[in-house]
Amino acid sequence: MDDFVRNKLLEWGLSEWVEKFKDEQIDAESLCELDDREIDNLITKAGPRVKFKKKLKLLKLEQEHEEAAGLVQEEQTSNQETVISFQCEQEHEEVPDVVQVLPSTSDTGKRKSDLQSDASRLQSPAKRQRQSMPGFAESILSDVKNIMTFVHARLNDQDKLSAFLKKKISDLETDKRELVGVFGKTGAGKSSLINAIIKEKNLLPSGSINACTSVMIKLEANTHSSEYEAEIEFITKEEWNDELWSFRQFLRNKKNQDKEDEDYHDAVEKLSALYGEDWRRSFENLMDRKYFKEIPEFLESRRKILTCESANELSAEFVKYTRSDSKQGEGNEGKKWFWPLVKCVTVRVPTNPFLQHVTLVDLPGNGDCNKSRDQMWKGIVGDCSTVWIVTEINRAASEKEAWDILESVSSLIGNGGECQQIHFICTKSDLLDDSDDLSSADIHDRIVKRNMQAKDGVKKAFNKRTRIKKHFTDDSFKVFTVSSREFLKGKHLSPQETEITKLQGFLQELNDCHSETVNYVNGAYGILSLIQGANSRGVDSKKGEVCAELERIMNLQLENVRKEMEETYMAFEKCLNDGVEKSKRSYGEKLKNFLYRGKKGGAFHRVLKCVVENGGVHKPKNGTLINLNMKLASGLIDSIDEEFRKTFPNDSERGAFSGVINEFSLNTDSLTEKYKSAELQFRFLKTEEEKIKAKLNRMMRKQKKRVYSSLIETIEDIMEEGYKKAAEFEGEGVLYNMRETIENHVHSKKDMFELAKNTMLEKLHSLMVNILEILKKIMKESIERSFKTDGSSLPDVSTELEMVKKYCDQLAASLDDETSLDLLTG
Repeated sequence: MDDFVRNKLLEWGLSEWVEKFKDEQIDAESLCELDDREIDNLITKAGPRVKFKKKLKLLKLEQEHEEAAGLVQEEQTSNQETVISFQCEQEHEEVPDVVQVLPSTSDTGKRKSDLQSDASRLQSPAKRQRQSMPGFAESILSDVKNIMTFVHARLNDQDKLSAFLKKKISDLETDKRELVGVFGKTGAGKSSLINAIIKEKNLLPSGSINACTSVMIKLEANTHSSEYEAEIEFITKEEWNDELWSFRQFLRNKKNQDKEDEDYHDAVEKLSALYGEDWRRSFENLMDRKYFKEIPEFLESRRKILTCESANELSAEFVKYTRSDSKQGEGNEGKKWFWPLVKCVTVRVPTNPFLQHVTLVDLPGNGDCNKSRDQMWKGIVGDCSTVWIVTEINRAASEKEAWDILESVSSLIGNGGECQQIHFICTKSDLLDDSDDLSSADIHDRIVKRNMQAKDGVKKAFNKRTRIKKHFTDDSFKVFTVSSREFLKGKHLSPQETEITKLQGFLQELNDCHSETVNYVNGAYGILSLIQGANSRGVDSKKGEVCAELERIMNLQLENVRKEMEETYMAFEKCLNDGVEKSKRSYGEKLKNFLYRGKKGGAFHRVLKCVVENGGVHKPKNGTLINLNMKLASGLIDSIDEEFRKTFPNDSERGAFSGVINEFSLNTDSLTEKYKSAELQFRFLKTEEEKIKAKLNRMMRKQKKRVYSSLIETIEDIMEEGYKKAAEFEGEGVLYNMRETIENHVHSKKDMFELAKNTMLEKLHSLMVNILEILKKIMKESIERSFKTDGSSLPDVSTELEMVKKYCDQLAASLDDETSLDLLTG
């Protein structure tokens, strides 16, 4: 027996068992290896034995946490070997891919996402511990969940307080999932990049396979199986039948017209992929079951599930649902490609640390003409917390398509979304011209120099993009210069210099289990405090006094929130009034510039035809999105953008409404000094405050998107009738008739700007009332349950409370360590 074991037994209050451990020669090494049978033999009394097991378990967790720092250096040393072993046959080719408290109307904190430092020595040891030893936080989370499950089972259903507590325990569970949207044109290197980052070299296919620009591909963790899985979601039969009818009409009208435009080729590409040459012979019976033998799920409106044991097998299976072969006529004549029928493919990867709480989504740049695909696209884009724009490094700063994509989605991901960061990723950074005669050192230096120049060029280009900068600050825009090939082969650059490791580090931060654990454990600590406090009955004589004081503070705090919201409403109203006047003055000129940009007709009548047939929007396969609704709404949108971003920031620690929600507090810390006997109840109320504020921030991020989108949606609804009338014209004079119909409709509906303003204000008002009502209801109920409800039937949870408190202290210590060390090294 050594001093370590003796000291631990004394520290744990188990001094009477020191001699027994000495007789059995238990030392520091064997102590942590003891199993239940051996512990039963060593400690024969139940009470001390339970206490010993609990203390030993905590000791093991502490040791694992401390050992994590030592593992970091070992991981870094072996990193190069790991990278080299992850060989890749790909080179540079891209795979194809309550009271009325507000004026009536006519009716999160910033996520910590700093990327890992290039140099390991500059990274916080505490952070490295968490990344290298995720089991620390996960073990605590698992233990506390088990404790709360046990407590939940002990609570009865006979009284209001028990029912309240059971609901609070159930509400501790949260599903944290971050969406990272990936945009980029075919050939930019998206698939190679994603494969390298998540260390699955064969997952997304490459070679002669052409990317399909309409299918969204989600990548996430497979949490229920060790296999690779792809879930394919189809459009409906009715939607495809409608598309076939549109193709038939379009191709019939193209017989004597230019067959070189992209819409013609888009139609031919879709039909040929699914039907081969059959569609050219006849459009009849293209919905016959014989064409869908391999995908009966499409006809049955079900999702198709593909399951394989390896990434390579799954890739070969799902490629036909996302892409098409560019080598037509080379033995592929009879092969079918089903991507025209696919809305989305969700690929699930087993045991992947980069995808545990993150979904990567490979997205088309402009949505889709199919309404269900487009609706899904808008929803996903709006939910992205980070967006990656992928383009080749050689023309990154001037690459029109990449910047066009970012500009076209900026309002969707900014004020109309949840995006906190944009990562502009320049791929193929190892490609150099005339490098054959250079030494390896010279090639390295030229790559590094070119990377720095590319970053500077992209940042300067970003600063010139006023449309994007309306939604995003310099701090939210980051540039990466990456090389998937160098990351995998390491010929000229270290893994850190390829910057793949930076993106991996970013995903690890998003996946970090630590914050989820802290929230759950703190919540559990609060609930157990309330149970124990209700049991102690120490505050009975002052319950009424305490309750009255808490309700007084709550009402004052709610009034502060209401005042800030009222000021926000008035600011919105002023901005929108200005926007209405601006829109009324400018809509005629905007309409004229749009309708008459092809004065002599030419091909413009076909473009306008597509616009009116698709609700004011034309999405060419290549080129800039055309959106007449957006042009008409632009005066209103421009008027509100700055105030909207100030009110609902995506990347601010203060939160919405100038931080007034985050500042809401019952001041329980100061009350604890006055009412010491109510300390446990106050602790519960403090955790409830944090939980409800986090919930409201999440809710506002979702609902503010509906407020923002209401302007364009109102314009779309009002313009729909005019588009339908214009779409009916055929034959001679079609361009003149469409123009006149649209002009007349807009002039007759010029009050639509006032209607759009009122709709936004109504939705804003509804959001604010809802926030206030929820905040008041939850906090009032929590106060009443804490001080106005009998807790005599509640179980004793003193042991559980002590255990969870220790976990809280451990988590707080790890955060303090990280903060202190980050300050020292940062």
